[in-house]
Amino acid sequence: MIRALLAVVRRDLLLSLRIGGGFELGLIFFLMIVAVIPFAIGPDPVLLSRISAAMLWTGALLAMLLGLDRLFQADAEDGSLDMLRMADAPLEVIVLAKMIAHWLLSGLPLVIASPLLGLLLALDPSAMAPLALTLLVGTPALTAIGSIGAALTARIRRGGLLSSILVLPLTLPTLIFGVSAALGGALPFRAPFLILCAITLVAIVVGVLASAAALRMED
Repeated sequence: MIRALLAVVRRDLLLSLRIGGGFELGLIFFLMIVAVIPFAIGPDPVLLSRISAAMLWTGALLAMLLGLDRLFQADAEDGSLDMLRMADAPLEVIVLAKMIAHWLLSGLPLVIASPLLGLLLALDPSAMAPLALTLLVGTPALTAIGSIGAALTARIRRGGLLSSILVLPLTLPTLIFGVSAALGGALPFRAPFLILCAITLVAIVVGVLASAAALRMED
């Protein structure tokens, strides 16, 4: 099963790099959100610093929702998904592999870019490491939750918007505790960060099982 998981991850990464429109699209969208905010609310560095973590988390959430349709829809359209479902490996392993590939393409670049983009929002240098760490832990939860909506709309043409609408309310706890840990404030970093870790672990397990069940509903 490990070999099957790694093979699917490698396949999805190679396909995305060949076709294009993967991680670079999410990064550009993330950058656009961060670049527009100072023009919208003004150049006050104190205000920008106070909302920077929340804006970066919101931008990361929207950027990752943008690529949900790449999880299963393309494979459903060309028949690859049916072939993967007939493979010897359990469907849950296939789903987990596709989630890992999606996070590597959509989530990890945002984590790497977030401290640099935080400079545009006057982010305190001492807050860059906590912000990057919360995104590193929290963005897999966004992928796992998003995979449920992507699996439900895999056979629907242009179902990316619908899947985003379905999963957006479910991502709010991840967003709340991610921002709370990154901002600090009244709560220390440890408490919301540990809750964020728990949310991610639960989201991965539930996301894998629910996505596999949604893909099997067509049988």
